[in-house]
Amino acid sequence: MRIARWTGGTAACEGFVIDDRVVPFPDGLTVADILAGGSDAAHAAFGRVEAEAGTALADVRLLAPLVPASVRDFVAFEEHVEGVSAGVEGKSFVAPEWYEAPTFYFTNPHTILGPGEAVAPPVTQRLDFELEVAVVIGNAPGVGETNLTAADARSRIFGYTIMNDWSARDLQGREMKVRLGPAKGKDFGTSLGPWIVTADELEQYVDADGFLAIRAEVCINGELVGEDLVSNMGWPFPELVAYASRNSRVVPGDVLGSGTVGNGGCLGELWGRGSTIPALREGDEVRMSVEGIGELVGTVGAPVLAPELPAARPRPRTRHRF
Repeated sequence: MRIARWTGGTAACEGFVIDDRVVPFPDGLTVADILAGGSDAAHAAFGRVEAEAGTALADVRLLAPLVPASVRDFVAFEEHVEGVSAGVEGKSFVAPEWYEAPTFYFTNPHTILGPGEAVAPPVTQRLDFELEVAVVIGNAPGVGETNLTAADARSRIFGYTIMNDWSARDLQGREMKVRLGPAKGKDFGTSLGPWIVTADELEQYVDADGFLAIRAEVCINGELVGEDLVSNMGWPFPELVAYASRNSRVVPGDVLGSGTVGNGGCLGELWGRGSTIPALREGDEVRMSVEGIGELVGTVGAPVLAPELPAARPRPRTRHRF
């Protein structure tokens, strides 16, 4: 099943993509309702719609397929770490700690972009994309939200979508020298789409080791710049979900990105390997294709100049007001 949100005018709709049509959920259900009900709710709703009803997909504008409860973004591809560390930090290096656990950061759920939507970046000289696959969390009968095993975490994976973690590498590099972040180097825009493909649809691509062996590629203005198999991750998706749940919670509507694929999944990696491909500029088109999911296209809009803030002021470090 493919689950989407769209607009065909002034009103937004939520439902299934069936062949070349979009069909609203029955009874006014929403994507959030379906995720809260899990796979069983999705199948029940699908059984109550008429595939011939709805609207031609070509006549609507797809929105981001959900309003995320939260967005975690992992860094699960060793090859990406090797390359981007050289591009951002000046030397290729994979910390020994990377191998110990799947690290992630939280990004901004309030700047989610849909298919075809232009990103409005900050003023940056090194605008980049990141090709990722993300899992969307749903409910599962009898499975909790915290300290999940990998087996239980697998049942919480409702489906998959494509994720583009837009990145301003110069801002990111400055922030990470402070041993925190990334923050403003990334939180201005994350694209999701074109829809959520339910986990059962991609089960055929899971290899013997539990990794999702689907092909992912990315083009800039029609030119292929990166391609990889998602199964080159250091951990399979259920283990990412399980780690996210450690002493915390994963809830329906959470989005967990795989991190950027290797072999050109972003310009930062390619720059670290000596590529002279220029940074993204206004008007550029980034087209991501992932086997079994579809295509996510994003464009680069005009940069937005933010109000200036002063630098830190030296303070006397007095300990009392008087």
